[in-house]
Amino acid sequence: MLRIMKGLMIPFLGTSLGSACVFPMKNEMNTMLRRILTGFAAGVMTAASVWSLLIPAIEQAEETAGKLAFVPAAVGFLGGIAFLLLLDRLIPHLHMDTDKPEGIRSHLSGTTMMLLAVTLHNIPEGMAVGVVYAGLKYESSGMTYAAAFALAVGIAIQNFPEGAIISMPLKAEGMSRTKAFFLGVLSGAVEPLGALLTIFAAGLVVPAMPYLLSFAAGAMIYVVVEELIPEMSSGEHSNAGTVTFAFGFVIMMILDEALA
Repeated sequence: MLRIMKGLMIPFLGTSLGSACVFPMKNEMNTMLRRILTGFAAGVMTAASVWSLLIPAIEQAEETAGKLAFVPAAVGFLGGIAFLLLLDRLIPHLHMDTDKPEGIRSHLSGTTMMLLAVTLHNIPEGMAVGVVYAGLKYESSGMTYAAAFALAVGIAIQNFPEGAIISMPLKAEGMSRTKAFFLGVLSGAVEPLGALLTIFAAGLVVPAMPYLLSFAAGAMIYVVVEELIPEMSSGEHSNAGTVTFAFGFVIMMILDEALA
């Protein structure tokens, strides 16, 4: 269990390190850098959804469903999309405009709105890590510790720019560096918490593991399509985000395959 707990904390470490960028950086993160980091994060999340979640879900379902192994993956994936769509409607949050940094400030109605937005992004990531480690704990996913570690590291990599994107606008609003850092770190706390809850819930429904894996994949892809891709591709020179998306995708794919 200690090994699992260490794995769950890796993504949280990525957010914390990213939030710490508020100390060395004097000014607000510029548009191009934010687009580059967002594209990289989107690539990592997309590859993680495919190699670490959907493919294992289908492989596990083959043992019981045979040629219909795609059914749990399809149902779970659409369920994850629907879940995030519901949260998107119920929770007021920000859609940051990467071409207009001032848009963040003009629509910011307090740190509560910002934290709600980040919570929405981090929920599927915490679920993804939790469901993979749940499969290890209950020996029901066929995944190795190395592969689970690769997913945790991949999400930590994408959490680094996310932490910076959170803390820098808060500091630009006039908040102290220490408080902006603390709130950035706090925003990442939902991931290990969500992962733990997912592990405990999965223990009650182990046969549903393929559904849970693909559910997490659907939730992550929703965040990529709804939030990250529009941010990385808006405005001029949007190819920078596309290029870093490709690098993020390849790096996560390599991590998953090399450590599998």
